[in-house]
Amino acid sequence: MSTIDEKRVYGDRAGADRAYVAGGVGLLSVSIAGGSVGEFGLRRRGRARDVATAGGQLAVATDDALLLADRGVAGGDPDLEETGFGPATRVGVDGERVIAVGPDGRVAHLRGGEWTTLGDAREVRGIDGDLVATADGVLRVQGEGLEPAGLDDARDVSAAGIPLAATGDGLYALGNGWLRSLEGPFDVVGADPASEPGSLARAHAAACGRVYEHADGDWHDRGEAPGQVAGFAYGERAYAVTEDGEFLAGESGETVGEWRSHPLGVPDVGAVALAGPESGVTS
Repeated sequence: MSTIDEKRVYGDRAGADRAYVAGGVGLLSVSIAGGSVGEFGLRRRGRARDVATAGGQLAVATDDALLLADRGVAGGDPDLEETGFGPATRVGVDGERVIAVGPDGRVAHLRGGEWTTLGDAREVRGIDGDLVATADGVLRVQGEGLEPAGLDDARDVSAAGIPLAATGDGLYALGNGWLRSLEGPFDVVGADPASEPGSLARAHAAACGRVYEHADGDWHDRGEAPGQVAGFAYGERAYAVTEDGEFLAGESGETVGEWRSHPLGVPDVGAVALAGPESGVTS
C-alpha cells in the first residue's frame, strides 16, 4: 500500500507536473510525469480544506489559517505563510487577488496586503476566478462586493474559457444566461485555465461518481471513477482526485477507468490544484 512518504526515481524528472492536494491530514505535493505519480509527501500537517493556484501563488484554506505563498510555485514547494484571515473553508486565486471564505460565511479578498470583506454567503462550496458557488446559487465578485449571478444549489464553478456551474439539477454553461448542458445532480466541474475566452480547451464534470468530458463541442460520458471525485486539474494531462485519496491521470477520449490511478494514502480529500513546470501555475 502506498503511503504519503513514498518516493520514486522520476519524482523530479524535468517537465513533471506538480500538484497540491488538500486533505484531512494536511497539504500534499505530488509530482507527476508521463501520467505516473512519482515523489509525493506531506508538506504541512493539519486539515486542509481547499487549495488554489494561479499567477505564481499557492493559497491553502485550513482549520487554523489561510496560508499563502506568492514567490512562485513552479520551481518547487514554496514556504507558506499566514495571512491574518484566520480559519478558512474555501479559497480561490483570481489574478492579483486571493478570495477566501471563513467558517461563518464571510467572503473576503486579499489585495495589496489587506483583507476586505465582500459580504456573507450561505454554505460556500467552491470558488474559481470571480465566481463563487453557494447553496443559494452562483455569486460573482464585483468590485468590493458580491452580486447574485443566477442558478440554485450551486456545488462548484469553473471560470476559465466558458464559465461552468455544477448544480443540484444539472451542469450549466454561461452563454446568453445559464444554459443547461446536462441534466441531473452534478458535484464537481473543472476547465483548463489555458482555455481561450468563449471556448473550452479541456473540461470535465462529475456526477454521482461518473465523469463527463467536454470534447468536440459536446459532453461525453467517460464512465465511473474509482470513488467520489473531489476536483480536477490540468497540466500535461487532465488530473483528478477522489475524496478517499485516489490520484487519477488521464488522456483526452479515455474512459475514466483507463486513467492511471495511484493511492495517496490520505483521507478526506477536498481539492487539487496544479503548478506547471515552465508556465507557472495553471490552477
